[in-house]
Amino acid sequence: MEYKTRITPAKEEAIKALKDEFAEYDGFIFADYRGMTVQQITTLRRSLLKKDATFRVVKNRFARLAFAQMDYTVEDELVGPTAIALIKGDEANLVAKDLFDIAKDGAPLEVKGGLIAGDFFSAEEVEALSKLPGRLQLIAALMATMKAPVQKLAATLLAYTEKLEAEGPVAEAPAAEEAKAEEPKAEKPEKEEKPAAEKKAEKPAEKKEEKPAAEKKAEKPAEKKAEKPAEKKAEKPAAEKKAEKPAEKKAEKAEEK
Repeated sequence: MEYKTRITPAKEEAIKALKDEFAEYDGFIFADYRGMTVQQITTLRRSLLKKDATFRVVKNRFARLAFAQMDYTVEDELVGPTAIALIKGDEANLVAKDLFDIAKDGAPLEVKGGLIAGDFFSAEEVEALSKLPGRLQLIAALMATMKAPVQKLAATLLAYTEKLEAEGPVAEAPAAEEAKAEEPKAEKPEKEEKPAAEKKAEKPAEKKEEKPAAEKKAEKPAEKKAEKPAEKKAEKPAAEKKAEKPAEKKAEKAEEK
């Protein structure tokens, strides 16, 4: 006759609650926590909480039945005092690292094995997993590798720009001096002088207004000629003067007589 363990309704509810809790997580690391202080367990839980994980002490029999209902056979890991690190997502390596780190710091914690993404891991495999970089670290390393050529190019361009800025004032100084030498000095005009073109235009105009010397010479003889005939016409001819003289003399003699 086979002996069957009787499960009370209270135990069934406890197993169901534990199963529902396990169903929310993707990985499990089993550890022996005997000898750990409350302070050490609290410190570990705070560290795991940052990675969306938790550290839970369980009853082996209830945990074994809960995993059985999830189609996982866990036997060797659930022997002796057991605590399970419950893991969400892809942070199993970081959670394993925290477990091994606290053990190195002196806490009496011993990793038994793990059940991660449906696969069983031995204690040695979990330790090897703890040494791998996390997903975020891998992404950061990949981004750094991709950014390296761009950063190098940016650094080269920045150095070249700084070099040009440093050489700029020295190269521009002669050009600035030449520009100043070419620029005419702004002087205050003492008198408003007409442009040379206007002066040249005025001089021919003045010369045209004045009569040429030839005209002046031509005018002078004409005036002299016009004056002389008029004077000659006004004067009596010599014959008249001669005729007048004998007549005057005769008249004078007649009067004397």
